[in-house]
Amino acid sequence: MYEVTLSNVDYSYSDHRVLQGITFTAEAGDFVCLLGPSGCGKSTLLRLLAGLSFPSSGDITLDGKRITGPGLDRGVVFQDYSLFPWMTAGQNIVLTLEQAFPGKNKEEYRQAAADYLEMVGLAGAYGKLPGLLSGGMRQRAAIARAFAINAPVLLMDEPFGALDAITRARLQDLLLQLWQQREGERKTVFFVTHDVEEAILLANRIIVLGLNPGTVKGIFEVDLPRPRVRQELYKTEAFAALRDRLVTVLHENILSELDGGQTVRSDGEGI
Repeated sequence: MYEVTLSNVDYSYSDHRVLQGITFTAEAGDFVCLLGPSGCGKSTLLRLLAGLSFPSSGDITLDGKRITGPGLDRGVVFQDYSLFPWMTAGQNIVLTLEQAFPGKNKEEYRQAAADYLEMVGLAGAYGKLPGLLSGGMRQRAAIARAFAINAPVLLMDEPFGALDAITRARLQDLLLQLWQQREGERKTVFFVTHDVEEAILLANRIIVLGLNPGTVKGIFEVDLPRPRVRQELYKTEAFAALRDRLVTVLHENILSELDGGQTVRSDGEGI
């Protein structure tokens, strides 16, 4: 498990500043949700963490070492599943295993891929092409592939955003189950969302980003017991209070943007 630190990170595209002064640390085994409205730079920040883009200034370190590009120490799950359409679900995972763990025989790769598919409830999908799978099944295959490389850091960019409500809830529960299985070996997770309730359900810590440019508007600890059961969690006063604080920060940030970018402070703790 690796600690991830961002120190005064700026990112500009052409002459447009997308992110400014992003500073925070995710402890090893942390579950961090990046929350904010569309256009605040959440996905850009995740690309920086993945090493697919680079800061204009500032540093991002993983286990004390600067991120200089993609690596097998980070697994990535995108919203669009990103499975190779000409390969079966099993072959997609085998390809990843071959890159992460070279030198094993084909049967070992095949069995490992089958095991990870079974872990996410896709025991019968090994030989199926992605086009024959539902959206939820493709996303489960993508999650299985990310877990297969056993990277200490998992980056997820609104992975459930395009799914129906029932499938989304099932995959949220699956992700929590996989993350919580081994407390001493938990992955450090960064999860992009614009859904307040999803962030509270999943995260240990929620980082709220503001608009134009993206800045940290608040860091909120989610001090709610685990395992979390949504039907019970949503009824608690602690959940309602945190949800109201987060909605207030998001609302005030949008009002500030509409009012010409003037700073509006929230009375919520953590700002």
